[in-house]
Amino acid sequence: MATIQPVVFFFVLGVLAGVVKSDLKIPEALYKSLSIFLLIAIGFKGGVSMAKYDIMEVLPIASAMVVLAAMVPLTAYPILRFVGKFSQADAGSISAHYGSVSAVTFAVGVAYLANINQTSEGYMALIMALMEIPALVTGVILAKAGANKAEGEKTQWGKLLHEILTGTSLILLIGGVIIGYYAGVTNNVAPLDKMYMDLFMGVLALFLLEMGLLASARLKAVLEKGVFIVAFGILFPLTAGLFGAYVGWYFQLSPGGTMLLAVLYASCSYIAAPAAMRIAVPEADPAVSIGASLGVTFPFNIFVGVPIYWQMAEWFHSIPLD
Repeated sequence: MATIQPVVFFFVLGVLAGVVKSDLKIPEALYKSLSIFLLIAIGFKGGVSMAKYDIMEVLPIASAMVVLAAMVPLTAYPILRFVGKFSQADAGSISAHYGSVSAVTFAVGVAYLANINQTSEGYMALIMALMEIPALVTGVILAKAGANKAEGEKTQWGKLLHEILTGTSLILLIGGVIIGYYAGVTNNVAPLDKMYMDLFMGVLALFLLEMGLLASARLKAVLEKGVFIVAFGILFPLTAGLFGAYVGWYFQLSPGGTMLLAVLYASCSYIAAPAAMRIAVPEADPAVSIGASLGVTFPFNIFVGVPIYWQMAEWFHSIPLD
């Protein structure tokens, strides 16, 4: 069993700094720069690894996994709506957050695999980028289908889809994958590997420090919702992760790839989803969705979930596939 990665303790440091009301702050410009770096680096590393595969063999598998990922928000919605008693707008918004993915949780999963000397399929970064779209669209449809809205108000689907497809995270991830793929195919990775590979963990540490500061600010919103939101923020990702591990095993991914797919299914967005929901579902309360995703699920996943998803992957791969 691998020990907890030292990098995740930067998250704890950020939470503690926020709880004791320290004046520690990460400048917004630096935070955005760190986000840009991580998204490009994840895509670039994935593209370099993907160059080892036949792209026409990868796309059908990736497409199937992305389509199946749409089941996550569809499953989360009735639980939130009818068990948690959330409004339709809030239930749809939270579902979109949990159907979407977290690049940072994915990065922690990649770091975990490196720590235990395991590899994964390079196209997992491409799957991560593509998974944003169906989750966000599905979440908006669920939220808007019966949400109370002003008379005559209509969802601007063209604007919403443009916002999703041209969002920073998707552009940088897919762009990084394409550039990395080209560099891998042409054997010209060396000029960029020092930047996007060697510095990756250090930049991730700084980003997690900022995530800790943000999470501490959301603790109040989580506590106000009580036991349900905490239980949902832990149990639902575990269930989604188990489904992701099964899908990875079914499609015969490596144990490392299976684990990363479980991580993607179990993770939730606190960057792309809030931006999309703010435009599409303004009546939803962002404090609830971000509080659940960043205040509960994110810390659970990086400390406890990622090792569990590896155990799930190992367990599935111990079962013969007929």
